[in-house]
Amino acid sequence: MWTDPAILEWIFILVKIIVIFGLVLSIVPYTVLAERRICAWIQDRVGPNRVGFQGLLQPIADALKLMLKEDMLSNHVHKVVFTLAPALVFMPSLMVLAVIPWGSAIGPMTCVLSDMNAGMLFALAVASFSVYGIALAGWASNSKYPFLGGMRSAAQMISYEVCLGLSLVPLFMQTGSLNLSAIVEYQTQHGWLMLYHPVACFIFITSLFAECNRTPFDLPEAEQELVSGYNIEYSSLKFGLFFLGEYANMLVASALVTTLFLGGWSLPFAPFNAPATVIWVGLAHVGIFVAKVCAMLFLFIWVRWTVPRFRYDQLMALGWKVFFPLALVNIVVVAVIMACRANL
Repeated sequence: MWTDPAILEWIFILVKIIVIFGLVLSIVPYTVLAERRICAWIQDRVGPNRVGFQGLLQPIADALKLMLKEDMLSNHVHKVVFTLAPALVFMPSLMVLAVIPWGSAIGPMTCVLSDMNAGMLFALAVASFSVYGIALAGWASNSKYPFLGGMRSAAQMISYEVCLGLSLVPLFMQTGSLNLSAIVEYQTQHGWLMLYHPVACFIFITSLFAECNRTPFDLPEAEQELVSGYNIEYSSLKFGLFFLGEYANMLVASALVTTLFLGGWSLPFAPFNAPATVIWVGLAHVGIFVAKVCAMLFLFIWVRWTVPRFRYDQLMALGWKVFFPLALVNIVVVAVIMACRANL
């Protein structure tokens, strides 16, 4: 019975779901710890180092603190929407991870949960749902500052989603596919797409900062203006779920940049760029992918503690007056170059 291909396929799917969910629940809390330690290093402070060896148990202590806090629910909030909003922020990131190839294969098991042909289209569509969670949290709080934060987030994320999608068009033109595994395979043979499309890479990464509400684009929760913004009325686990969703979005954003521009699980001039045939090669591919994702997470953290926040008018002007026309020009330039090469 266990050798039935259909049963084996379902077992592999279940294992990959457990791995992805475990990856999020393990990496996300320690990304918070890494941010606190890195910002302490940048600002010449100590940072958390008391709970466990070098503060490694600090995320567990923070989780316990959030669970033991009282869950406040004011009478003036819209209770159903107020309760569902944090989950709507966290869930899209888990769904996007389903189409990201985090390795080639480990033995007979491929390292992607759903290798769909329109994988990138699915990722862009699902990622856009996170704006609903933030906007609804601001509206359901029935308070001025959360509402302003929710409206800011809706305008910001919708604006930069346009730049995000347009920046990827040259990649699809060159690779001829929306399948993320096929894009990685293309890079194993022709090199990283970041080298071919540096303008698209810059627009994509900068737009991801806006999509993830990270500094210098953290206008929806600017504490100097909105006293924390859309999540000000939340407490306990609901409050923690917003931060879990924010860092999960950072993880997904880093994985997308790695997959689309940094070669995914491949490594130039490495002896194991071919699809995995033995387990150690597959594990090496996973290790390469995780290392690149960690490097991108460091970039997200580093920028937060070195670049000051934009004004809101500067944020919108950058998206619509700079990135939007630049992405369109980049598409035309790449199309002309590809047409000239085809006619040679």
